[in-house]
Amino acid sequence: MTTATTSSVWRSTGGDQTRTAGAGSMKMALPFYIANAAASANVVVSSSLANSAVILPANAVVTSVIINTTGTGNINMGFTPLSGVGPGQTTVLGTNVPTGILSNALATTRTAISTSSATAGANMGAVANATNLVVITSAANTSASGTVSGWIEYFVVDAIYGEEAV
Repeated sequence: MTTATTSSVWRSTGGDQTRTAGAGSMKMALPFYIANAAASANVVVSSSLANSAVILPANAVVTSVIINTTGTGNINMGFTPLSGVGPGQTTVLGTNVPTGILSNALATTRTAISTSSATAGANMGAVANATNLVVITSAANTSASGTVSGWIEYFVVDAIYGEEAV
């Protein structure tokens, strides 16, 4: 089976051939892995890809976090904006938002944490950064230990609000 990757915002009009319906943004999911929930670090995509940080595009809106592999205690998850990313560029880190996505979320059970959850961070359901990529981070939480993994579900805000691009 082949895989496809695109750098565009995924949108769909649901097959409307008349170009009347507004195109909706597609929801996507990225795996995440936190090796030590008690420490602050960048979140990576898997235990075997320890140098591959989870990075979301500009205009990403995290809608939920699914915890599949549990640790102990509670975890924090946030993000840091990145600018100057790319070949020949000097990457600059913005201000970290340590609990922007999850704030003291229970990591001991398999669960889905969404915008309506009490432990959703203040930026869950909102654009993380409108102009820059963001690297997902975990913030030290003294009640946590062990590894935690799962999926981050998000979509990218459509800058032209579902209108036809051509």
